[in-house]
Amino acid sequence: MEAGLRLLELDVRRRLDGLLQGNHLGLVPGPGTEPGEARPYQPGDDVRRMDWAVTARTTVPHIRETVADRELETWLAIDLSPSLDFGTAACEKRDLVVAATAAVAHLTRGGGNRIGAVISTGKDTVRVPARGGLAYARGLIRKVAETPSAPEGTAGDLATLIEQLRRPPRRRGLAVVISDFLGDVDWQRALRGLSARHDLIAIEVLDPRDIDLPEVGTVVLSDPETGRQREVHATPLLRREFAAAAAQHRADVAAAIRRAGAGHLVLRTDSDWVADTVRFVVARKRGWSGGGAA
Repeated sequence: MEAGLRLLELDVRRRLDGLLQGNHLGLVPGPGTEPGEARPYQPGDDVRRMDWAVTARTTVPHIRETVADRELETWLAIDLSPSLDFGTAACEKRDLVVAATAAVAHLTRGGGNRIGAVISTGKDTVRVPARGGLAYARGLIRKVAETPSAPEGTAGDLATLIEQLRRPPRRRGLAVVISDFLGDVDWQRALRGLSARHDLIAIEVLDPRDIDLPEVGTVVLSDPETGRQREVHATPLLRREFAAAAAQHRADVAAAIRRAGAGHLVLRTDSDWVADTVRFVVARKRGWSGGGAA
């Protein structure tokens, strides 16, 4: 485990280093809360920001500028329900969840920033408080990697997980939801509520078999979150219907995330997840600088 996490960290730091540093916005709306420089009053300035000490000393009306708080607090809602314990390509979806956690932790660390998480397997939920530092970020990644899998037949509840990230209310910051978003799209309202207060990113983790049923003849399909099994014959018609239903669900998920105003990053077990993350982050940086929306 330690060797694998160390290799993961080296890969993330080598390929993602420097992509976000200095680019997140102040977290407090308006002019900020930290005292800044005093300057002469100008018509239209907020009189509540008048610096009476400087005004008395100079006999010229002055106001005190304020500086926005730029320390970023990041919270992750991490879905580790049984549907994530699956993979048919380079890794399992659970492994991609760990990788996504490592990427977010590395991209947002430094400068007094803090990171915390709510981790749910459907059976158990663990809250990890937000703190700063490289050692703490490593511990968080290890905590996600070592979280025991829930028994088969345990149903995940993404809406409840997101609500636990919303309440109690936290200071404005970055919220990241990591899940495969399978099942009912009943988490939309919770996601919109989270987006109302925080900058929001949804990371969707997929396996090729989530969207395409291969030509395998007769096969037993199992739902890990209900324990139900069904033997089917993968006829061309069934495969087309499966692909159409999966495509519709993916479109519904994307639309719900878009309506919530969240960034949408898709990571696949058969793709280079670091390259996909780089493209996503670069697009967001371009959006921040006015070059287009992410």
